Amino acid sequence: MNLSPAPATAAQTIINECDAKLERYRAALDAGADPAVVTGWIAQTQTERARAEAELDANAGNSPRRMSRAEISGLVTALGDIAAALRDADPADKAEVYRQLGLRFTYQPETQTVRASVDLSAHRGVMVCVRGATRTIAPPLMTIAKTLKLIQV
Repeated sequence: MNLSPAPATAAQTIINECDAKLERYRAALDAGADPAVVTGWIAQTQTERARAEAELDANAGNSPRRMSRAEISGLVTALGDIAAALRDADPADKAEVYRQLGLRFTYQPETQTVRASVDLSAHRGVMVCVRGATRTIAPPLMTIAKTLKLIQV
């Protein structure tokens, strides 16, 4: 099943608009905008971009495509900006960003460790199969967790 030109163009337009927004957000951060606010915009725009890419890939009937070096570099750069913004953000703003990402931290005072985990399936959306009747398939649970030892610096 091939993607007709109109939906393909619409999805690509959304991707291009998201890329332009991300560049503007980076410029806003460089200009001194509130990192917590800009981080929220970045996360929302990256989600919108990922949704458009998924729609483009799903409707094209292709397997997931490889990212270009430029796309990977852009993603790493954007994530670096997010890390810097979170480092300097108000603790309440950090907590909200972590909550929306599904990132959880659990402090273990006995061992002075922090367990960090994220539920990856929360960001994958719903998969639909259309062979015969349409049915919704729940994505499998995907969690990444790591326990980190705290040290005093």
